[in-house]
Amino acid sequence: MTAHVLTLTVDLRIGEARSLKEKRAVVTPILDGSRRRYLVAASETGRQEAHGQAELSFAAVSASAGHTAEVIDTVERFVWSFPEVEVLDVRRHWLEVDA
Repeated sequence: MTAHVLTLTVDLRIGEARSLKEKRAVVTPILDGSRRRYLVAASETGRQEAHGQAELSFAAVSASAGHTAEVIDTVERFVWSFPEVEVLDVRRHWLEVDA
């Protein structure tokens, strides 16, 4: 059986964040919401000390490549739905793991 893993990395600009506390107030609902709603792994993976920028990464795993892609597509739309952020870049990376 093959497990299909798709990662999504999103670079964001958070224009209103003047402190790390303000940044976390924007980033936390995105990460927590994606974990809760879409059952993906989610983390801030870069630019942790930059007030106005963030790099967020998400990962989905499924036995079906199509289902994995659908989940990540939905997560990407979820990130885009936050008016407080500007999406600067989006990257995806597939891994196939033989289980």
